[in-house]
Amino acid sequence: MESVVLYPSPGMGHLISMVELGKLILKHHPSFSITIFIVTPPYNTGSTAPYLARVSSTIPSITFHHLPTISLPLDSFSSPNHETLAFELLRLNNPNIHQALVSISNNSSVRALIVDCFCTAALSVAAQLNIPFYYFFTSGACCLASFLYLPFIHQQTTKSFKDLNTHLHIPGLPPVPASDMAKPILDREDKAYELFVNMSIHLPRSAGIIVNTFEALEPRAVKTILDGLCVLDGPTSPIFCIGPLIAADDRSGGGGGGGGGMGHLISMVELGKLILKHHPSFSITIFIVTPPYNTGSTAPYLARVSSTIPSFTFHHLPTISLPLDSFSSPNHETLAFELLRLNNPNVHQALVSISNNSSVRALIVDSFCTTALSVAAQLNIPCYYFFTSGACCLASYLYLPFIHQQTTKSFKDLNTHLHIPGLPPVPASDMAKPILDREDKAYEFFLNMFIHLPRSAGIIVNTFEALEPRAVKTILDGLCVLDGPTSPIFCIGPLIATDDRSGGGGGGGVLHQEQ
Repeated sequence: MESVVLYPSPGMGHLISMVELGKLILKHHPSFSITIFIVTPPYNTGSTAPYLARVSSTIPSITFHHLPTISLPLDSFSSPNHETLAFELLRLNNPNIHQALVSISNNSSVRALIVDCFCTAALSVAAQLNIPFYYFFTSGACCLASFLYLPFIHQQTTKSFKDLNTHLHIPGLPPVPASDMAKPILDREDKAYELFVNMSIHLPRSAGIIVNTFEALEPRAVKTILDGLCVLDGPTSPIFCIGPLIAADDRSGGGGGGGGGMGHLISMVELGKLILKHHPSFSITIFIVTPPYNTGSTAPYLARVSSTIPSFTFHHLPTISLPLDSFSSPNHETLAFELLRLNNPNVHQALVSISNNSSVRALIVDSFCTTALSVAAQLNIPCYYFFTSGACCLASYLYLPFIHQQTTKSFKDLNTHLHIPGLPPVPASDMAKPILDREDKAYEFFLNMFIHLPRSAGIIVNTFEALEPRAVKTILDGLCVLDGPTSPIFCIGPLIATDDRSGGGGGGGVLHQEQ
């Protein structure tokens, strides 16, 4: 038997990413078995047990191997960045990794050990056992290019990024303000910086780097990496672009899901934190939708956030039933759109109730909650979209109604490239799965959402202008919406969930209101 071992760092986000990678491997190599190592940290990252049980029950070829719990030395907690704890925890796990790999090797041929970036220390274990070692880099090629180039920048200066009043010129990227680099590497004196530089040095020493992107999305960054321009002191590992790799909904044993899923909830909580950072006198109410299908328990996460951020309130909307014909579409997004449409009366009632005690400054919704625009309009409340993907994705969605008018064919049947303003040519068959079939109800829902995006008070986008300058400028110039004005867009990224120990995480519809 042939097997692949996946090794994520602790936390639900890392685990879901590795499970999705495991599914992709099994799709192409159904005879393989997948073993995923589970690290139990000595700090709270939330329960993964229900998720593991769902995956195990639906995908027999995936096995979860729980590593022994270890203790962290007290000095591990001295860094203000929790990433330091993750690196140290995973370094101390090397003996357990060695033992587990030897055990698995007794029964099967281990074709590869695939780790996320925090598990760099396991490279030495794989080398001892002659097992090919790959990184799974869940961010895009632009981010990968910056990390591959980090050791060279480190050699060129003795200052911390936070103290550099300059732009960094990273191959394959537009100029990036030094202060916009990831928070854990801003301070050169922090242990986290040292660990990330070490990880960046080891990235090109692996057997390969699996990247969650596709070449047509980031052609410049991908080409720059492949040309070896980001690693100046040796060869660059092969890179494998496998994106977009997206978690399936929890009903199929996957990750997120529309309307009520943890991924949407986490995104909204992080946006709420950002609002409070700039407007500490505001209070935030987040509407929680309970769908009539399983998306996993959010209760522990909600309790953590409520206990650490008093300005947050979670308002549970009444549970509603879905008509049976809602389940006819093969795309679960159809259920999410329909569920949220049927929730409009509950949203109206909740907003009226909140308005009795405070001035509601805005209703901020994710893309599935499009029908709530009409409720906000009735109550004269400004309604904004929170678009958690980047500007390139937003440009394609804004332009889709125009493409819809130009053809009667489904994307899946179009053997051509789409020329979307601000983007490189995109093969029609590479469009998001729910909109590939024009006859599917999901396509109709998404098209309606795309039409309404520019009718909102504004679109909040999880990107920053220097990362996607061409796409951002194209949207701002109104080139993606041809039949009217484009809503203002607000680039607020990179907005990243903090670890669960600080009550970070979550999403759903967010209401931003004045105290």
